[in-house]
Amino acid sequence: MTPPALTEEDLNRVVDAFYARVRMDDVLGPIFNNAIHDWPGHLVTLRAFWSSVMLTTGRYKGQPMVAHARHATDMTPAAFERWLMLWRETTDALLPVDAAAAMQEKAARIAESLMLGVDFYRNRALGLSG
Repeated sequence: MTPPALTEEDLNRVVDAFYARVRMDDVLGPIFNNAIHDWPGHLVTLRAFWSSVMLTTGRYKGQPMVAHARHATDMTPAAFERWLMLWRETTDALLPVDAAAAMQEKAARIAESLMLGVDFYRNRALGLSG
């Protein structure tokens, strides 16, 4: 299967539009706006992340699990579901079908991994892991 044609410009457009929606969302806005104090800088990081994930550019050098574990209280299944719903809507609106589907599949895997990791950190903090 041929990977969908995606460009840096496509990814930047999706990231910018998506996080503009997140910031204004009733559920996600308070979570993200309390956690992120430099939105322009964070958008640069997010663009690098998605470039690395979708285009294998290697631009992202961070540790997303650590960043999300710091906010484990807010990282609920409902928040992840809302995030994925907005992601689907945004990618469907801005990308061709195959590219949107690829980004949605990747986002679902990332969300699942982050949920599992955050649960691990949360349980460890509560002394529930052995």
